[in-house]
Amino acid sequence: MQHNWAVRPEPYDSPDATALRRDYYAEVAGRYWRRPATPAEVDDGLAGDGAERLTPPSGQFLVGRVAGAPAGCGGVLLLDAGRAELTRVFVRPSFRGTGGSGLLLAALESAARELGAHRVVLNTRLDLVEARALYTRSGYREIPAYCEGPYMEVWYGKELATVPAGS
Repeated sequence: MQHNWAVRPEPYDSPDATALRRDYYAEVAGRYWRRPATPAEVDDGLAGDGAERLTPPSGQFLVGRVAGAPAGCGGVLLLDAGRAELTRVFVRPSFRGTGGSGLLLAALESAARELGAHRVVLNTRLDLVEARALYTRSGYREIPAYCEGPYMEVWYGKELATVPAGS
């Protein structure tokens, strides 16, 4: 079933973006812990998570909507002059399988290009098999670790194609 997705920049702390970030954290933490994350654990996870950097010129946060309803999100963070990291890429379960994840990923890559990046990287966990499948389907390849952290098990990278001027 194909839905009409619209993906646009939105402040990371808007009510809809905050709700999506909470859902993202609850899902990835719950899967890691193999139990539902409590609201207090979600609050703790989001406190000091660096989302404020997902604003120009250092980054961008995007929200995907279907018929106006917030359905997914993702962020892009400029790491250095040519590299940007994708983060918090998430589609709510009720909107999965509707074509939105590919549109969201393409919009994040475009946002990375606008920030000046020519390469995107990301890290994820081995148990997030759906995310890993999306990335490999979209041209991402495993790369050596570029950062360290307790929830990082696999790293991916992709060279961004240059877009001709005026397109």
